[in-house]
Amino acid sequence: MAQKTYWLEHAWLGDHVEPGVALGVSADGRIAELRTGADTPPPGAEVLRGLTVPGLANAHSHAFHRALRSTVQVGSGTFWTWREVMYGVAQNLTPENYFALARAVYAEMALAGITDVGEFHYVHHAPGGTPYADPNAMGEALIEAAAAAGIRITLLDTAYLASGFGEAPNPHQLRFSDGTADAWAERVSALKPREHALIGAAVHSVRAVPAGQLATVAAWAQERQAPLHVHLSEQTAENDACLAAHGRTPTQLLADHGVLGPRTTGVHNTHLTDEDIALLGAAATGTCMCPTTERDLADGIGPAGRLQRAGSPLSLGSDSHAVIDLLEEARAMELNERLRSRTRGHWTANALLTAATADGHAALGRPDAGRLEAGALADFTTIALDTVRTAGPVPRLGAETAVFAASAADVRHTVVGGRHVVRDGVHALVGDVAGALSEAIAAVRG
Repeated sequence: MAQKTYWLEHAWLGDHVEPGVALGVSADGRIAELRTGADTPPPGAEVLRGLTVPGLANAHSHAFHRALRSTVQVGSGTFWTWREVMYGVAQNLTPENYFALARAVYAEMALAGITDVGEFHYVHHAPGGTPYADPNAMGEALIEAAAAAGIRITLLDTAYLASGFGEAPNPHQLRFSDGTADAWAERVSALKPREHALIGAAVHSVRAVPAGQLATVAAWAQERQAPLHVHLSEQTAENDACLAAHGRTPTQLLADHGVLGPRTTGVHNTHLTDEDIALLGAAATGTCMCPTTERDLADGIGPAGRLQRAGSPLSLGSDSHAVIDLLEEARAMELNERLRSRTRGHWTANALLTAATADGHAALGRPDAGRLEAGALADFTTIALDTVRTAGPVPRLGAETAVFAASAADVRHTVVGGRHVVRDGVHALVGDVAGALSEAIAAVRG
């Protein structure tokens, strides 16, 4: 039985846009019913003017990287020089200031229409590697930050045990490491899911988890049927080092140790061989593309089209938060492919929006999200159609307006579990998100 009704002026229903949709929400925060052909709002319905789509899923986030925006863009360099600046910010994090920063970052995500974030979390301990009194204090801070910002989170607690193949963690990385995969598993097992939060796992990368310990992380995720994510072949240097150490590509090494599979998502998957692509596709291992970060760090353009055709589902993430805009991530995947191939139309707007919604939520362990249909979580966002970017001929409106015209700045409403988190562009819980970001970033930048 619907407890609350929304009237959607226009709604994207997965393969087309429907005008006049009445959507009922049940007491447990799910879509109880969806009725098309509702030309006028039903009595008592809350009216959402614009184009409503399922809530966007940010499948790859490092929340503290938001503090790097507009500073790491100065001058030149590579991923490896960027990493040194990142380490400096990581050293300043505490459970208290990380909560404040993540709350503000997740509120920025809600303003961008994101209702679910996959937080790839590896800053576990105090500087020097000493555990906090609560060994999961940093992860708990992120879970509570998501609740305070009104969005869902899948905490992808990350095993990060080495600085490279056969190398101990460097001083910056000591606070990332539990020492062994068994110790990592013992700590992460104390984290408990809750209504807005799922607990998943991550292998930081093949260079950061010794090959003999990969299976421990994979087994932990398998036993719990939990999502498992891994940075994969983001850099050619990682591939070269893996080949030198093991005579295998990173993808082949993961396959050897049981890491690949339908609950696993490789993040970036940029520099792959034909055999790598075939392995990922055959295992139905997902691919999370992060185009705005990949271009910001000059990483390269991953073979997203070939991966999807091989059987790897695509999702999207904002990663280092050079920008937080999943609509930009979606169109960037298509536009990057156009630049590489010099042809257009590799994905339809519907396919790109599916990567940003249903397939992203599935990668985070929520296959019941990302669709406007009865039984799904009542998480959705409304994009304004009367801005300078989106104004146009409404009768021909399709997903193209969202993917190829709109930006995060055009999000008008965000609803999570049937409750407004963003209303008319204002965050209902945090209020002044820009002020919260400024204060929190200043605290961690020192």
